[in-house]
Amino acid sequence: MKIRDWDRSLKVRLFGEFFTNLSFWMVFPFLAIYFASEFGTSLTGILLVISQVFGVAANLMGGYCADRFGRRTMLFFSAISQGVMFIIFAFANSPWLNSPAISFVAFALAGVAGSFYHPASQAIVADVVPEHQRSTVFSVFYTSVNITVVVGPIIGAILFFQYRFPLLLLGGIISCIVGLALRFLTEETLSKEIKEQMANDGSNWIQVVIKQVQTYGLIVKDKVFFLFVVAGILLAQTFMQLDMLIPVYMKEAIDKQVLGNLFGREWSVTGEGSFGILLSENGLLVVLFTVLVSRWMSKYPEKWVFFFSSFLYMVAMFVFPMTANFWVFLLAMAIFTLGELATVGLQESFVSKLAPEDMRGQYFAAASLRYTIGRTIAPLVFPLVAWIGFSWTFVILAILAILSGFIYLITFKEYNKRQNEISI
Repeated sequence: MKIRDWDRSLKVRLFGEFFTNLSFWMVFPFLAIYFASEFGTSLTGILLVISQVFGVAANLMGGYCADRFGRRTMLFFSAISQGVMFIIFAFANSPWLNSPAISFVAFALAGVAGSFYHPASQAIVADVVPEHQRSTVFSVFYTSVNITVVVGPIIGAILFFQYRFPLLLLGGIISCIVGLALRFLTEETLSKEIKEQMANDGSNWIQVVIKQVQTYGLIVKDKVFFLFVVAGILLAQTFMQLDMLIPVYMKEAIDKQVLGNLFGREWSVTGEGSFGILLSENGLLVVLFTVLVSRWMSKYPEKWVFFFSSFLYMVAMFVFPMTANFWVFLLAMAIFTLGELATVGLQESFVSKLAPEDMRGQYFAAASLRYTIGRTIAPLVFPLVAWIGFSWTFVILAILAILSGFIYLITFKEYNKRQNEISI
């Protein structure tokens, strides 16, 4: 399905989200460094946990709101809210005001607003794209995001620490413009029947959250699925550090490092700048090698692919604190990214195998707890750093990674046992 044949709502989303994602990746990777320098690593960890808890609650409500109030309404509300929060964030870092506290509140509320955006945006694809063409559409959006991951951190490394106010202000204005475009250039894709059904349901938002939690409770009684989610939460403690512990560590490890001379000029990097380069390396490798690595991994049994991914994350966690050499960091990031790419597509495929046909949506929603719970817990590394230091913190993360690998092996052992019982 070519982009020119897309529904107009999808085209507006694609181009609008490209610029909002670009703004996001110019800022977000450096926020852990900013907050750690303002509040200290321990308090930063606690604050980030609190912000993620609100994000989890908003995520539980996102799908309900998209069905209750409409896709376009939620996209407009979310984009405008994010824009306003970024503008407040900007003025909290302006020539007239310097308030880390207001900055954090604005950042947390922007995250909550973003949690309402994604369920509605994904629902639009399901509304207007035939099932057999959805994977193509999602892959285009995935590629667009990774292009911004390549470009955004490089720009942010230059601008965030020297021109934070105009950078944040520009991001807020872009988000507001995208919100207006989504409101006036798109059409509502939610069917009237579903909207009327939700309106007549009579459930308030508290009841909706309770129902979803109850549904998750039923699903986790599936032993294989429960093990899969536990392994995912443990592994998330490593890859979630890409925008938490790793940038803070690199700022501490690299003050200014001379890499060599090019055309008679000295080439050097700072900790912040080197992290921007590493994040761009991650995005570039994802764009270039996702298909290749996925085909390579498809030749091997799934359980060993999952174990291999965990093993690579463990190796990366061991390599990062070994040295402050920029080139070693590049190697560690390459290993880290290969671990990420190894299971692209396989995770969703495995969830679809586990889920009964009439509960697939609920299983996929519950499977997302790997990331929501993982991201909620991940900031606790900051108090851990203050207690035992960076090196031992990375060691603990490496242990969690390989532990997840062994749980994946147990998961597939139980899955194969279940399949054998069904076939008998």
